[in-house]
Amino acid sequence: MSNLVSKNLQAWRARVEELVKDLHDLTRHTGNEALAQTVSDLRNRIHEPFMFVIVGEVKAGKSSFINALLATGREITKVAPQPMTDIILQILYGDTEEEITINPYLKKILLPVDILREIAIVDTPGTNTIIEHHQEITERFIPASDLIVFVFEAKNPYRQSAWDFFNFINEEWHKKIIFVLQQKDLMNAEDLAVNLKGVSEYAIKKGIAAPVVFAVSAKAEQEGRHEESGFAPLQQYIRQHITGGQAPLLKLQNNVALSQNIAGRIGQALDIRQAQLTADTEFRQDIRQTLDHQERRSYQQVDLLVENLVAAYERITRDKEAELNAGLGFFSLLRRSFSSIFSKKTSLKEWLDQLARNLEGDLHRELRNRLDLGVSDLADSVQQMAKLIELKIRDNPTILKSDHDIFGDIVERRGRVILELQEAFSKFMNQTDSFTDNRLFPDKSSVSPNIATGSGLAVIGLILAAVTQGMVFDVTGGVLTTIGVLFAGVTSSIKRRKILAGFRQEIAKGQTRLEQEVSDKLKTYIEQLKLRIDSNFKGFDTMLEREQEQIKTLSEQHRSLNVRLEALAKEL
Repeated sequence: MSNLVSKNLQAWRARVEELVKDLHDLTRHTGNEALAQTVSDLRNRIHEPFMFVIVGEVKAGKSSFINALLATGREITKVAPQPMTDIILQILYGDTEEEITINPYLKKILLPVDILREIAIVDTPGTNTIIEHHQEITERFIPASDLIVFVFEAKNPYRQSAWDFFNFINEEWHKKIIFVLQQKDLMNAEDLAVNLKGVSEYAIKKGIAAPVVFAVSAKAEQEGRHEESGFAPLQQYIRQHITGGQAPLLKLQNNVALSQNIAGRIGQALDIRQAQLTADTEFRQDIRQTLDHQERRSYQQVDLLVENLVAAYERITRDKEAELNAGLGFFSLLRRSFSSIFSKKTSLKEWLDQLARNLEGDLHRELRNRLDLGVSDLADSVQQMAKLIELKIRDNPTILKSDHDIFGDIVERRGRVILELQEAFSKFMNQTDSFTDNRLFPDKSSVSPNIATGSGLAVIGLILAAVTQGMVFDVTGGVLTTIGVLFAGVTSSIKRRKILAGFRQEIAKGQTRLEQEVSDKLKTYIEQLKLRIDSNFKGFDTMLEREQEQIKTLSEQHRSLNVRLEALAKEL
C-alpha cells in the first residue's frame, strides 16, 4: 500500500463511519428493522479485519478447509463424520487464544495466527441446515462480508440448495465470491476438470463475469503434501488481492459499496412508495372530481324537476286566472246574483270556493305526477354518486406490495386504512341516517315508518319523494289559503281588479317560493350528502399527508447520503 493511501486511511475510515451512521439513521427511519440491523452489524464491524465468510452445504468440507487455511497444525473447527458446525464461528486475531460465546448460535474464537492480523474468518452452518436460526444468522454475516468463499463438495457441486443460497448472495448483495471445490483428492483428474468447468460455466450463467474457481484438498494440505493440495494458487490469490497491506483499503471500499447497495435499494423502494403515493393522490383526486361531477349532474336533475313543476304550475294557474277573470265580469256577477235569489244555481261565494278547490286539486294532481317522474331521475343520480365512490374504493390500485422487503410495514398500514375506509363506507351506504337530513326533516314524526326503517340507498327515492311533496304541497297550500281569504266577501265587480291583482300576486309569490324552496333544499341536500360521502376519507387523507411528509424527509436524507457516498467511492 502506498504511503499516500496509508496516510489517508484513517480519514477515509472516519468518513465511512459517519456515512454508515447516517445510513443507519435512514434505515431506522424507514421502519424496516431487518435492514436497520444489517447496517448496525456493518457499523459494528468497520474496525474488524477483512472478513472471509465461508459458506456451503453440510459436509462440503468447510471446516477442514478452514483448518488447512489457518495452518495451525491442529483442528480449530471441528471435523467429524456427522455435521458438527451447529453454530457460527467468527475467527479473529488475538494475542492469546480465547473462546467467547456471544449467544447460543454465535461464538468468537481469538487466535494468535499471523493471517488473522489481516483477515477474519466466519465459519457458517451448511446452507441446507434444518436448524431454524442458522440460516437467519448466516445471512446477517453476508451483507457485512468482504469476500464470500463458496465451498462445494468436489464430487457434486450442483446441489440446488447451495446454488439457491448463491442466488441470494449474488442477487441481493452483489458480493465478491470465489468458488472452492473441496476434497479433490476423492476424484480423478478428468472428472475434477469436468466439475471445475461446470461450476465456472454455471457461475457465468448466474451473472459472474469471470468466476474464480479453485480445487483443493484440505487433507493433503494438512498432511504436508502442499504441491498436491491445490492451496498454493488459492494462497497466491489471497496475497495478491487481499493481504500484504491491501485489506484495510479493500474493506473500506467494500463498506462503501455495501452502503451504496443498501442506499440504492432504499432509493428504489422510495420510488415505488412515491408511485403508490402518486396513485393514491390521483385516486383521491378522482374521488373529489367524481363527487363534483355527480353533484353537477344531480343539480341538473333538480333544475329539470323544478322547471317541470313550474311549467305545470304556470299552466294550471293561468287557466284558473282566465276562468276567474271571466267569472268576475259585470254580467257574470249580475247573473250569479239573480241566480242566487231566484234559483238554486251556484252563488258567487260557492263559485269562488269551487274555483279554489279545483285549483288545489289540479295543482296537487299535476305536481304529484311531475314529482314522481322527476324524483325517480334525481334518486338515480344521487344513488349513482354513492355507488361510483363505492366501486372506486374497491378498485383502488395497489402498487407497493405486502411482501416488499423494505416497506412491507407501510403496505400493512395502508392496507388497514383502506380496509377501514371500505368498512366505513359500506356501513355508510347501509344506514338510513347517512341519507337523511334534519334540515329536511325538522319534525322527526314526519318521517314515515317505511323510510325510518329502511336502509341506505334503497330509501333515497322515498326520502326525496317525501321531502319534495311536503315542500310543494306546503307552498301550494299556503297560496290556496291566501287566495281563499282573498275570495271571501266578494259580492260585486267593484273588487274585480283588486281580486285579480291579488290573485296574480299570490300566484307569482307561490311560483317564486316553489322554485326557490324546492331548488335550494334539494341542492343543499345533495351538497350535504356529497360532504358526508367525502368525510369517509378523513383517515385516508391523514395517511396521504403523513406519507407525503415522510417520503419527502426520507428522500432528502437519501439524496444527501447518495451524493456523499458517490464522492467517497470515487476517492477510494
